[in-house]
Amino acid sequence: MTISTSSTDPTRPADLERGLNAARAAARELAALDPGRTTAILEALADAAVAAAPEILAANAADLERMDPADPRYDRLLLDEGRLQAIAADLRRVARLPTPLGEVLEARHLDNGLHLTKIRVPIGVIAVIFESRPNVTFDVVALCLRSGNACVLKGSRDARDSNAAIVRIVHTVLEDHGIDPGAVFLTSPERDVLPHVLDAVEYVDLAIPRGSRGLIDFVRDHARVPLIETGAGIVHTYVDASADVEKARAIVTNAKARRVSVCNALDTLLVHRDLTDVLPTLLEELGTDHGAEVFADPEAYAALEGVYAGPLHAAAPEHFGREFLAMKLAVRVVADLSDALEHIHRHSSKHSEAVIAEDPEVLEAFLNGVDAAAVYANTSTAFTDGGQFGMGAEIGISTQKLHARGPMALPELTSYKWVVRGDGQVRP
Repeated sequence: MTISTSSTDPTRPADLERGLNAARAAARELAALDPGRTTAILEALADAAVAAAPEILAANAADLERMDPADPRYDRLLLDEGRLQAIAADLRRVARLPTPLGEVLEARHLDNGLHLTKIRVPIGVIAVIFESRPNVTFDVVALCLRSGNACVLKGSRDARDSNAAIVRIVHTVLEDHGIDPGAVFLTSPERDVLPHVLDAVEYVDLAIPRGSRGLIDFVRDHARVPLIETGAGIVHTYVDASADVEKARAIVTNAKARRVSVCNALDTLLVHRDLTDVLPTLLEELGTDHGAEVFADPEAYAALEGVYAGPLHAAAPEHFGREFLAMKLAVRVVADLSDALEHIHRHSSKHSEAVIAEDPEVLEAFLNGVDAAAVYANTSTAFTDGGQFGMGAEIGISTQKLHARGPMALPELTSYKWVVRGDGQVRP
């Protein structure tokens, strides 16, 4: 890749250069935008998303026609009336959240008379690279506008028509409210555009990838712009010997079957050896109601053979530490909590991990011992979501530890600056 030393890169496509430049210019306008105007824009966008449902769904249908329904990404790509209504509700929730901009994080008076304040400010231009999920377009636009940031959207070819239709509607709403539509720039979905976006240090302040392990690895390995990594969700639930079995069954079923194509879905079930005989009970609904395909270690296989209603296979090493994004589940019997913690440490992507137990010492040991962005006790990992956490929506789930971790929403899309007020002081 050619590294530019001038204000523009001659290797970058002209339309991309124009779009990035427009986003950079629009970011200054957004940073100064009154919160009341942002609220009105997002409320109008919620109305427009519902009113334009025929246009959006027709575009989405064209995308869906190009994808095999058996592909795990199909569900992520799918939009329908119910999902559009949910998107509109999320837009309204973000519109009603207080803006983080201008929040005073710290204030102090120095002995020399200077007054310092540390205040939240927008990051600037945020590039989000994502696959298959057109709802992400709405989420990113809402959160970036509310936090005073322009956004660059690099979607995949899978969602080409859906994203284009959504951004057309966004641009119409922005123009109706006197805002430069360059504040939301949708790049070409072609793959050869991505390296140029990741190299655009003169335009882009932050890149956030959302998608497969391959996409995230590519962005991490090639980005010259700053990056927040959102990791794959290799999600575990450990069922302790002290667990309430009926409670565990409901949680495990929800974590796996609620929506298999999302990053917070359960991938590996770890069960204490004392509960081996109740494994068929724990997995009963997954087998009978959902036909979940289970990959079991030798002890789990022996307990399930002949009684589990769904497809059952002997697990291979590669089934552990794998994000399935499908109605598939790895199951392993562990000796105790320590064994479970060691397995999670070895295979976790540091996204979401859960324990089901009634023993308070086990609960606290798990919650304190697991290194992940979200750690759960006696509930489903399906709750790892910005909307569920009261954030209105999310721009991604960070699995790293610097700046942001877990679901990221308005505060995570800001930086800060120091404002120093004086009255003629000079430094000796």
